[in-house]
Amino acid sequence: MTASERLAKIATDGDISPIEFTDRQSILLTNPGLDGRLQITTTMRAAISVYVPRDQAPAHVHSANASRTILTEKGGYTNVQGERCECRRGDIIWTPNGTWHDHGNDSQTSVIWIDMLDWPLLEYLDTAWVDLDYPAATSGGPSVQKAVHADGYSSKLYGSGGLKPDFGSHRRGWGHNPTPMIHFRGSEIREALDRLRGEEGDAYEGIVMQFVNPLTGQSVYPTMDYRAQLLRPGEKTKFKRETASVFVIVMEGEGYSEVGGRRFDWQKNDVMVLPNYLWRRHFNGGQRDADLYTVSDAALMRNIGQYRAQGKEDNGVVTQIVS
Repeated sequence: MTASERLAKIATDGDISPIEFTDRQSILLTNPGLDGRLQITTTMRAAISVYVPRDQAPAHVHSANASRTILTEKGGYTNVQGERCECRRGDIIWTPNGTWHDHGNDSQTSVIWIDMLDWPLLEYLDTAWVDLDYPAATSGGPSVQKAVHADGYSSKLYGSGGLKPDFGSHRRGWGHNPTPMIHFRGSEIREALDRLRGEEGDAYEGIVMQFVNPLTGQSVYPTMDYRAQLLRPGEKTKFKRETASVFVIVMEGEGYSEVGGRRFDWQKNDVMVLPNYLWRRHFNGGQRDADLYTVSDAALMRNIGQYRAQGKEDNGVVTQIVS
């Protein structure tokens, strides 16, 4: 049974405690090389969250930057600073630090998404905290935000590529330069990749696009970098290594990756971690496109002046990759 099949079995078996007894229903992914710490790399935490019908998490805010990538066809909802985001497979929802958010599942089937946070970094810096005392909470049930913006609000404002609205406030919460673009839809991500499928692409990544803060043009977060990449049938990338650690989610397709001299086969819904500075490359061995989402700490490495990447040619010659 593959990793994705095991996850699906957990979600559909129904042997999950109601959220009011557990607060969170998450499977934390851990790196056995990190002495049992609840993290996949030295800077990032990943969890697979399962919400059964009628689950509702209370409103909360935390110091960590976070995101959720939706795996099920219907993915529940997340309300970020009053913007209710209805989720579908392939969507990415951002919750910048300092933004109140709550989420739940009002559908008839269980939903699954992957949470990514820079929590380990904040633990190291002794700045990790969570606040559940939502100021507008009412007694008698979980605290939730009132939806003051309809689904698609931030996409309507900031989803026009190169055009920034010049009215109103762009502030979301009270973090430092938080991205105001909260919700990227999977269908639009796929369309953007498909429009570029005829391009040569990057020798080490294929057709790759970066998610950015539309106000700054920089990474969504100063600590984590998000990208979507397309590998066409039969496409094999060249070897690359970088000082950033990378978490990979296989959204569509099948193939394998060579990492540190070992082969890892993957298919839809599988996840893997590419440790920093190990040689790796990807191969789409299927008959259809492979879509990969990645989250890395490359933004952090760049911001502290420690990002470095190298490529390796077929003849073994190593070159510096300048970005």
